Amino acid sequence: MFQQSLYHQLQSQWRAGRLPHAILLDGPEGAGHMAVALDFARLLLCETPQQHGEEQQACGTCPGCAMTHKWAHPDLHFVFPVIRPKNASSTTSVVSDLWLKEWRKMLSETTHFDLAQWEMEMGIENQQPQIFADESDELVRKLSLTPSQGGWRVVVVWLPELMHPACANKLLKLLEEPPTRTVFLLVSHRAEGILPTILSRTQRLAVRAIPEAEIAEHLRRERGISPEDAAYVAHTAQGNYVRALRLLSVGHDEQEFLDMFALLMRKCYLRDIKEMHAWSERVASWGRERQKAFLDYALRMVRENFIMNFHRPELNYMTRAEEEFSVRFSPFINEGNVLGISDELALARRDIAQNVNAKMVFFDFALKMIVLLIS
Repeated sequence: MFQQSLYHQLQSQWRAGRLPHAILLDGPEGAGHMAVALDFARLLLCETPQQHGEEQQACGTCPGCAMTHKWAHPDLHFVFPVIRPKNASSTTSVVSDLWLKEWRKMLSETTHFDLAQWEMEMGIENQQPQIFADESDELVRKLSLTPSQGGWRVVVVWLPELMHPACANKLLKLLEEPPTRTVFLLVSHRAEGILPTILSRTQRLAVRAIPEAEIAEHLRRERGISPEDAAYVAHTAQGNYVRALRLLSVGHDEQEFLDMFALLMRKCYLRDIKEMHAWSERVASWGRERQKAFLDYALRMVRENFIMNFHRPELNYMTRAEEEFSVRFSPFINEGNVLGISDELALARRDIAQNVNAKMVFFDFALKMIVLLIS
């Protein structure tokens, strides 16, 4: 398990009877703190915890563990960002339970995931996931019931920064007057986006990115890859274990993003307006969230190519395919245009988020790249 010291801290507070009713685990994406929260939930809901050295662990065999193994324990409640299902009526309360089947399926496959992976599970296109206002009423209803097993109740809130303000304000009341033997575990990637009054009522535990050496060792031991490949992937992942897993089998999106980025740069350099227009129409056919993900990817590639010019490979975090492309492309990204290109990408992302016509946004960006690439 990653973040062992974090898990030990939670366990020590529990054993000493000093477990706060609301704990915020705040750290970067892929740092493993969601996995820690889930493991700690297993322990709290276990009926016969076992002593292993200086710590206790869930037994894995009691009825509580059997239910938690399927993420279906009646005293384990999940709150996470969702979208409105396509078949939902306008009067349907949009709550996490509508997507509980997909959520449990994902958790059964891995406890290391990110928002992009969860969006894929939901089949997201143009909607932006959030924790809707209805969620707080549903949570109040659940916690008003008597615990089915007579022990702890655990509420895991994933990405509370995506919570609707109305939901956050109602959650605040629960945190001010928490039900007995109920613990809230809030797992955040961007705590500054959480309502300050909620932050003030939680114990905030900072979580750091996972060290490269730790990721490399885990990949070597659990995935059976060579020490050299494990070290390369760990470095490229920048402390993000989810990204490390994704790098082991480059997904369709990341490969297509690289292909589309490289294609645009070539067509802009050649001033091939017709092909640039065709490129913009192809990207415009994607869903809005995928378009935003591509622009984020392009911004990262601009940064990586600019840094590559300084010949400090330890500061670059690219896959081998990206490196092969960047060897030829990096000389075109320099002090004269790196800020201009970055600004245009940021503006394009803003416009896509605000639902501006995607064909116009991408073709306009492509035209500007003709000028910026020769600066």
